[in-house]
Amino acid sequence: MEAEHSLRDCIGIIAAEISGAAQRPRREAELMLAERLGKDQLWLLTHQDERIACDETLREWTARRRAYEPLEYIFNRVSFYSQEFYIAPGALIPRPETELMIDRVLETVPADAGVTLCEVGVGSGAVSVVLAKHLPKARVIGVDISDDALGIARKNVERFGLEERIELRRSDLLDAVPERLDVLVSNPPYVAEDAVLEPNLDYEPALALFGGEKGTDVIERLVDAVREREIPVFVCEMGYDQRTAVERIVPAGYAVEFYRDLAGFDRGFVMERMG
Repeated sequence: MEAEHSLRDCIGIIAAEISGAAQRPRREAELMLAERLGKDQLWLLTHQDERIACDETLREWTARRRAYEPLEYIFNRVSFYSQEFYIAPGALIPRPETELMIDRVLETVPADAGVTLCEVGVGSGAVSVVLAKHLPKARVIGVDISDDALGIARKNVERFGLEERIELRRSDLLDAVPERLDVLVSNPPYVAEDAVLEPNLDYEPALALFGGEKGTDVIERLVDAVREREIPVFVCEMGYDQRTAVERIVPAGYAVEFYRDLAGFDRGFVMERMG
């Protein structure tokens, strides 16, 4: 890219360079320019002849995206549940599908309930932050085995001023959580270890993606913890093909209900203790 182009040409140049990595290269080129210029989409549409400098930052971003790095990591921000969160390599990028998990929690737990809720695999902290905002009387504990993820989660907890409501701990599942829990929430690693993934996923932490040989190792450990500790409510995301595996491990005394994503695939379940 030369130093200066019309906005229209700059969009076209960036789109061409990232076309091998992006499903919607022109849209992503527009997002990159809007981010760099601090402008909105309407401004881009109405200033196509504006001449701009395709500076070093834009060249760097283009090269990173051409190498399949997700835009969220490039911009260090992600939109999730109508909020904006800090994100960086070291934590899984929150997906729209995980918003459905939050919906199930909020449908199951009364808004004024003074529950103790734990999120296993807190990652960026986005889920715990959203739940704390929607359940103002809840005590929230977020745990993760990754120090990098906990550092990112801490930034988001502080960004939303929830330090007094959300406690972050380093823990392998519930090892560092001796408290009695009312609600357990998790978007655990559930990808089978031999799965072939898209190149962009190489940038995301393997700890947050791979769940053992069949992908259900962590889910099984969490279900065991729910049974042993008699946790009343467990809401969990899962792989689209893992329903049968989950049905086989539902503990006695618990009922399970599965929910689907917007594409109609099984995406998670709510497990509740009966009686």
